[in-house]
Amino acid sequence: MHRRRPTLLATLTLTAAATLTLSACGSGGSPGKGEGEIAGSDAGDKPSASPRPSSSSTATAGRPKVELPPDLRLTFEDAETGDPVKDAVLADNAERMRAVDAAISGTDPEGKALGFYNTGKALEAAVSWVGQFEKANATVTGQVRFFDRDVTLKGATSAVLTFCADESKGFSKDKETGEVAKTPVTKNSYVQYNTRLDKNADGVWQTSQILSTRGAAECQP
Repeated sequence: MHRRRPTLLATLTLTAAATLTLSACGSGGSPGKGEGEIAGSDAGDKPSASPRPSSSSTATAGRPKVELPPDLRLTFEDAETGDPVKDAVLADNAERMRAVDAAISGTDPEGKALGFYNTGKALEAAVSWVGQFEKANATVTGQVRFFDRDVTLKGATSAVLTFCADESKGFSKDKETGEVAKTPVTKNSYVQYNTRLDKNADGVWQTSQILSTRGAAECQP
């Protein structure tokens, strides 16, 4: 296990939160290993003893406060569209992305926010992704910018959201040594996300499916 850890640490990326395909899209490979792959779906990697939240424990106690460590900053552009429903989708998506990194970094060790902002296959995959970081004894650091966020409403309780992530300043970090696995900026530093969100009975827009394409042309600077 210790011999594998440096390799796994080097391949982990900051916000490639575990993803599954939408509709008939194909399956992918391990994170950070090429263009057009499904991040966070390494074959054979199963969730460890990391948070195993349930989406049933959602809004009864109010929205969880998602906190990140001081060395990690996520920024979200295009937060206001003028449409209150679309703005709610964007806000809950932002908290979803923050929730994954909170679980990875240890500021939400029980994964409460994961279960609040994810459901179904997206929740299952997010927990698996957090488990991969735990297996590598890694956390996350740096900055990630989310941009070109576009919402399409598919009815009163369903929406599709596409957006890009600039991960050129985001890195994984060894929890034990503090060593940051810095990688050069390439086209794969930019990721396109295609997500589905469903509004639950408590009014929370939960991510139910998420597909990422690393190196997508649409997200290049």
